[in-house]
Amino acid sequence: MALQQRWTAACLHPWAKPLVALVLLLPLAALMWGAVHDTLGANPAETLIRNSGEMTLRCLLLTLAVTPLREWTGVAALARFRRLLGLLTFSWALLHLLAYAWLDMGFYIDDMLRDVVKRPFILVGSLAVLLMLPMALTSFNAAIKRLGAARWKALHRAVYAVALLALLHFFWMRAGKQNFGDVAVYGAILAVLLAWRVRGWVARAR
Repeated sequence: MALQQRWTAACLHPWAKPLVALVLLLPLAALMWGAVHDTLGANPAETLIRNSGEMTLRCLLLTLAVTPLREWTGVAALARFRRLLGLLTFSWALLHLLAYAWLDMGFYIDDMLRDVVKRPFILVGSLAVLLMLPMALTSFNAAIKRLGAARWKALHRAVYAVALLALLHFFWMRAGKQNFGDVAVYGAILAVLLAWRVRGWVARAR
């Protein structure tokens, strides 16, 4: 109980959310530093695209883990981080998409369309970002009131589709290099989180 109280106090601390945001944005600062000082390797654009994509997936898994961790630990205050984590996920995803469109494709639509045909995993990733957009736009209290709790929850359940699309995008991208180590780790984490969610749905349906 004492540990639970300490975790609750830590979550409710005024600096808790800024600290979480800072930690999850530190990789962006490192990428910017690397870009300025030319330390991102032989292909800086690829480094930025790859790292922003992985940060998107990590933030997404953290977002999905909030509710299971809240119920497992009994620290209800963890819920206050869910919106922040969701917005950070969308921010990283948007950076990932923009880095591809700008640094890799130069914003040439024809080139992007040809690339989608050649590498369909780009279409899968773009669809995931597109599904995130309405969730990001309705992540505020005013949107919840306007939509109503039931419709808002139904809309935000799309996060599970986003997670599956993001993992498929990552798997498909790594398939070309036969490098599935990270994919297996992220896939296992997502499988546990989805299993927990399905168990909850089944329990409520009984």
